[in-house]
Amino acid sequence: MNGNGEGPREPYCEYCRWFAGEDPARLRKKTQEAETFFRRTGITFNVYGQEEAAERLIPFDIVPHIISDREWARLARGIEQRVRAINAFLHDIYHRQEILLAGRIPVDLISNNEAWLPQMVGVSPPGGIYTHIVGVDIVRTGENEFFVLEDNARTPSGVSYMLENRETMLHMFPGLFSRIKVREVSDYPKKLRRSLAACAPAGAADPPVVAVLTPGIHNSAYFEHSFLADQMGVELVEGHDLSVVEGRIAMRTTQGFTPIDVLYRRIDDDYLDPLCFNPDSMLGVPGIMDAYRAGNITIANAPGAGISDDKAIYSYMPEIVEFYTGEKAILSNVPTWRCSDADALAYVLEHLGELVVKEVHGSGGYGMLVGPAASKKEIAAFAAKLKARPANYIAQPTLALSTVPILTRSGLAPRHVDLRPFVLASPSRIDITPGGLTRVALKAGSLVVNSSQGGGTKDTWVLEE
Repeated sequence: MNGNGEGPREPYCEYCRWFAGEDPARLRKKTQEAETFFRRTGITFNVYGQEEAAERLIPFDIVPHIISDREWARLARGIEQRVRAINAFLHDIYHRQEILLAGRIPVDLISNNEAWLPQMVGVSPPGGIYTHIVGVDIVRTGENEFFVLEDNARTPSGVSYMLENRETMLHMFPGLFSRIKVREVSDYPKKLRRSLAACAPAGAADPPVVAVLTPGIHNSAYFEHSFLADQMGVELVEGHDLSVVEGRIAMRTTQGFTPIDVLYRRIDDDYLDPLCFNPDSMLGVPGIMDAYRAGNITIANAPGAGISDDKAIYSYMPEIVEFYTGEKAILSNVPTWRCSDADALAYVLEHLGELVVKEVHGSGGYGMLVGPAASKKEIAAFAAKLKARPANYIAQPTLALSTVPILTRSGLAPRHVDLRPFVLASPSRIDITPGGLTRVALKAGSLVVNSSQGGGTKDTWVLEE
């Protein structure tokens, strides 16, 4: 809450007055109630590679992350600008490739990128939208200093936790929301369905038939898949529920096969169609890419959109934003060294103990090195991996990330956070949910906020003007 050591930051002032009048024992009890609520609701995630206790609750902190209306307005402008640029970039690299011809980014960054799909060349998605749902991870380093940490345009997750965090806070502290006016997030599922329907192909039903494609119950985000399908009032399907019928994708029902117009897929490109990608995939739908290229179904997000998640591509986002919008990026990137460059690699190897190093296709906090928190043995082992596959990594400075308070046994304590606002894009509009998912590093001094690495979540409040 304290921004400069002189007291609470302005957005937290009214919350602090409320907090000062609360019994600490009651608040600690509320934390236990939240855990019980999450356990009863089934809000869990799976941890891969662990046979025991593989399914966990995501820790929840009851002190909200509060953002002023003015701060949010600036963030929203920057996020919208970035999402529009990403969508334009994806259309370009699968069509005219003008950004490559102009020399603004290297050709081999695309041609040698495993996330770039040659099967998408010349394909225009219905409505021209590649990135229907985007999560933009943002960090703060100062009062008015925000940086985009990474873009998530493949299958961004976490929105169910954002919604359940708010529901939990409303249940536990209803009077607090009467005292402090906070912008709502509960209409996200309604907006998601509306946005997906707006991207339906020509000839779709009225209203369009929408479904959510999940890999199944063993996926780490299965709770979210079923939650969103339920909240939108659409079917949750697996690959074996779908077939190609007369050139369209149809789901098996008790009444026969029903054509689907929009498929919100939560499986990776490689598993989407065994006839086009991984032939061993049992999760996708044989022939779905033929139906897609024929314009008979919308797949959200579009196949091949994941190249914009690539962290080497990320390092060129300021150029990408300017190339497609004609404007300077409102939100800055974190300075990034591309280890594929010999000079950058030499610098990174020399300063490994000071930097954060990430895999270009990595996610979830896996495969990364946080230099200041690593041992000499870990740094030496990572240096060997860097030398063996330098193009597989980027490095960034360890930012002086802002902190927000969490409730501990001894009272409030500062912890590092990031914020993932969720963006819905359709041909006519871009909707940005006010706030998003705040992820918090629960260990003192830790910079890793991912739930798979021991992080937790908070409710995010954007104050009404």
